[in-house]
Amino acid sequence: MQSEGMTRTETRAGASLAAIFGLRMLGLFLILPVFAVHAPHYAGGDNLTLVGIALGAYGLTQAILQIPFGMASDRWGRKPVIYAGLVIFAAGSFLAAGAQDIWTAIAGRALQGAGAISSVVVALAADLTREQHRTKTMAMIGSMIGFTFALSLVAAPVLYRLIGMPGLFALIGSLSLAAIWVVRVLVPDSPARAQAGAEVTATWDAILHPELLRLNLGIFVLHLVLYAMFVVLPPMVVQAGLALSSHWQLYLPVVLASFVFMVPPILYADRRNRPKPVLLGAVALLLVVEAGAAMTGVTMTGLAVLLFAFFVAFNVLEALLPALISRLAPANARGTAIGVYNTTQTLGLFFGGLLGGWIAENYGPSPVFAVCAALVALWLAAAIGMRPPVRVGAVNAAARFALDGKQQS
Repeated sequence: MQSEGMTRTETRAGASLAAIFGLRMLGLFLILPVFAVHAPHYAGGDNLTLVGIALGAYGLTQAILQIPFGMASDRWGRKPVIYAGLVIFAAGSFLAAGAQDIWTAIAGRALQGAGAISSVVVALAADLTREQHRTKTMAMIGSMIGFTFALSLVAAPVLYRLIGMPGLFALIGSLSLAAIWVVRVLVPDSPARAQAGAEVTATWDAILHPELLRLNLGIFVLHLVLYAMFVVLPPMVVQAGLALSSHWQLYLPVVLASFVFMVPPILYADRRNRPKPVLLGAVALLLVVEAGAAMTGVTMTGLAVLLFAFFVAFNVLEALLPALISRLAPANARGTAIGVYNTTQTLGLFFGGLLGGWIAENYGPSPVFAVCAALVALWLAAAIGMRPPVRVGAVNAAARFALDGKQQS
């Protein structure tokens, strides 16, 4: 009989892989709060559409390469593919550090995105944990993403003032190289995976499974909304009276408070095995946030309330969605399934930056939130029909109960 608690290997795997995500996402998020404000210093950086493309170019190359990276990890192993991706990400960071014009910044961001290892890291986390602890492990990763986001909102304006945008990109490249050491020393090796006899069928199941498609739509919308918002949000905060160097005074309290409020729904989804109501509630909250942002004026109190609600929903969904993907994915095509998931996630980053920049350039900030609200409403409609996965332990228990009944009769 398996232990109810996480083993030491599972805990170590979750913590170390969360650290990898943290180093990578810190590098990504450090740019987000300051890039739109810095962009006019680049030649051609006064064009908001190009600024949005620079923010989202990372997502486009991630989208192109997530599935190949996931498939490569299914064939050649997780760790070698992670090493390659971290080196590519570092090269893109150092290219962006030397950018003097917006096009070089776009090229650097695109090369950063070519290190598309998110799917591989999540697949490795799934390899190293049992299903009944998968949501906890993904919550560790999701919480680390949220923590690094909060840290970046505080640290980015300070670091930008001290070392400038080139220094920020160089720091990001260095963090990526440091992550290689974490993978080598701290992350357990992946166990041998199941035979690849049904590889083609499993691959198509990973791509076309209806429930996986719902989740892929969700992560696309979630990250589109995130990036579209941050094309217009930092200038709105400045307009509301808070200087860029003081943005942490808004971001830090609301993000830290959101961590507290994300824990109960995640524990409820995990312990009761009821992810659907938690997911629907988080998406509905996200819809309220986007609709409210489209209708309210630029006030500090209004922005604080909306950001708090946004981060509660965002953190819950960042933990819940990958856990559901890993439970539904075919075991011998898990890297592929998570690659598809991360492709749609990073396409959301690209189109969020592009769409947010284009709408803001032509129509202003409020329509950005209105379009985001419409997309979240579409996601909510699709999610209502979801069928959550049955936990393996529950199936085994039912089978044992049925067998006992037959033996007694």
